Amino acid sequence: MKFFIAFILSMSSTMLLAQNDSETRDQFIFGLNRTNQIIDIDGSEADPGWIDAAKIDHLTNHWPVDTGNPDALTEVWAVYDNEFIYIKAKLYDQGQRVVQSLRRDNREAHWNSDSFTVIIDPFNNKQSGFFFGVNAGGAQMEALLSLDGGDTEFDENWDNKWYSEVKAYDDHWLVEMAIPFKTLRYGTQLSEWGINFIRGDMQRNVFSTWTQFPLNYGGIDLNFMGTLKWDDQPKKAEGKVVLIPYLAGGTNRNFEDTEGQTNYQQEFDGGLDAKVAITGSLSLDLTLNPDFSNVDVDQQVTNLTRFSIFFPERRNFFLENGDIFSNFGSWQIQPFFSRTIGLSKGQQIPINYGARLTGNLTPNLRIGVMNIQTGDLDEIVANNYTVAAVHQRVLKRSVLKALFINRQADGNDFGRNGGIEFNYVHPSGRWDNTVRFHAATTDEGLDKNTFYGFSGGYRGRHLRSGWSFDVVGENYITELGFNPRINNFDAITEQTIRQGYTRVNPWMVYRFIPENENSKLNQHGIRTWHNLWLNPDNSLNERGHGIAYDFIFKNTSELRINRFSREINLPVATNLIGADNPLPVANYQFSEFFVNYLTDRRKVLSADLRVRYGDFFNGERLGVITGLNIRAQPWGTFGINYEFNKVELAEGFGETTLHLLRANTEISFSNTMFWTTAIQYNSQSENYNIFSRFQWRFKPMSDFFLVYTDNYSTEGLNIKNRQIVFKVTYWLNM
Repeated sequence: MKFFIAFILSMSSTMLLAQNDSETRDQFIFGLNRTNQIIDIDGSEADPGWIDAAKIDHLTNHWPVDTGNPDALTEVWAVYDNEFIYIKAKLYDQGQRVVQSLRRDNREAHWNSDSFTVIIDPFNNKQSGFFFGVNAGGAQMEALLSLDGGDTEFDENWDNKWYSEVKAYDDHWLVEMAIPFKTLRYGTQLSEWGINFIRGDMQRNVFSTWTQFPLNYGGIDLNFMGTLKWDDQPKKAEGKVVLIPYLAGGTNRNFEDTEGQTNYQQEFDGGLDAKVAITGSLSLDLTLNPDFSNVDVDQQVTNLTRFSIFFPERRNFFLENGDIFSNFGSWQIQPFFSRTIGLSKGQQIPINYGARLTGNLTPNLRIGVMNIQTGDLDEIVANNYTVAAVHQRVLKRSVLKALFINRQADGNDFGRNGGIEFNYVHPSGRWDNTVRFHAATTDEGLDKNTFYGFSGGYRGRHLRSGWSFDVVGENYITELGFNPRINNFDAITEQTIRQGYTRVNPWMVYRFIPENENSKLNQHGIRTWHNLWLNPDNSLNERGHGIAYDFIFKNTSELRINRFSREINLPVATNLIGADNPLPVANYQFSEFFVNYLTDRRKVLSADLRVRYGDFFNGERLGVITGLNIRAQPWGTFGINYEFNKVELAEGFGETTLHLLRANTEISFSNTMFWTTAIQYNSQSENYNIFSRFQWRFKPMSDFFLVYTDNYSTEGLNIKNRQIVFKVTYWLNM
């Protein structure tokens, strides 16, 4: 504890004394004027409304160099009326553009295509914001921005209504956007917002931004925006309520039903989502009998670890302002993880209703309150879930946060968590450190139920480093969170033993940036990291040390060479490969080598290869992951990925060969009609799966889905279950 306090004091004093960089919001100011003229979002710049628009006549280099102006010119205009903020961009080039996909909300396709992105911070407080982007094929992506420590993250699973059009010309491509005030959350008392513009030019593999700031910060960084200066304070958006009813139906058959009920069963259902604007910055989301049948299937993985794997949240109801609830905890220790609500071991639990109140009470105070009621399913009883969180900005960029979670079933069956965190971010963005304390309780009233620690990082032009220190009690039970490491399954007794731990994780990255313009490299450098887990008595549980060297080439290809060594005092008998004889409690020391290579992602044909080889507990492991992707620009992408693992343990402990195959096809008939199919074969889970989804966005935020799924056993390809469902959603402004 003395070390903990001394470290916090020393880090805080260092941060407070660190030099403050000049403020980009003071240097880059963009005036936003009202127009009374008509602007049609049609990819034409002839509309009279653009006459009133202020103009940015160029962007500046950001990556791989952060000085000077890019070779390709970009011009940006912006204006507003009673309903929309309008943005126009003219992106000059030589007519050779990379478009990875026409499908919306595709993170990799957006950043690896020629693209234009707008990021907005309506509260001008560097804590959260909105992301609106298109690629040169017109594919939209909108996302929510949030601050995680000192880094800006974005979640493209958020979905909301806005409009855009892209038109291609010989020497440039033109973007027009209309962002409704109803889509944004903002305070009407503020006439200055944060804003930035980002262009991705894939022919040159460069990114440019409006504001100029160091390349070691991502282009979406909330700290380095410019100022959008309104000619008058923005008015509150008209229209307070949006209703989103849905109708769903389908047929399914369980071929493994032991009671002989193998006929196809038809189901029809309906429900309602609603969005209510309480104020311009505070929104209420309601859901009644929600249905998530259109959500994309999880990507299957091979798991040769002792713990469960994290799968991300994909359900839209939980996403808007989701960082208010989820941005707590440390690596693999999350007090709240929304995926635990309405899902159990991959099985959907019916949600009867839910309500979420999220947003800003003041420019510096964000709140979130959520209540969800689930129904009964087989042996799973109904539960009510309440989650509340508060984020109060202090100093310039720091946040004081508190979280409360309650799961309540009938009677005295409950689980509760609560915690408080202080996230310090230096105004320059170079330093951050978070101190946290959390506790959990259940109806059993167990002690050793706390989780506390700190984590932070330093970001320089060449050097990046970070650290974390966590102490987790054996009864810090996160029923609505993700904390797999306290659970240790004994393969002999078939019982799960909870065990607390202390984790220490320092890491460092150093990047060399070649100054020679003829260099084939954008960056290269070394990485090293160390993980140490101690038992409650401070004896060794596990340690791991890695060192790597990375080469990042100008043509977008990458080569990474890694070595990783581990020492584990296995606390319980563990079966990693399904052998008859599990690994006994003992000390294991082993090392592995990894080589990763990615080819030029701009090419029609691209590939990746990862090879790992080395010792594995008391045996050896060979692993190969390879992928091949073909792009039929811009309408289709086709990929196949294969993972091979061969594990040979010492004599008597078994061996296995595991195969994981995933084939993907993505066909975009337009920017509003998509057909995606994934075929997955996983020998470890003994499952062969087909998932095919057709989506037609027939109006903004209104969709028709048709989804087909099949699951087979890998032995004999005997069918397990089959389902065909449709779903129609319709967005109604009230």
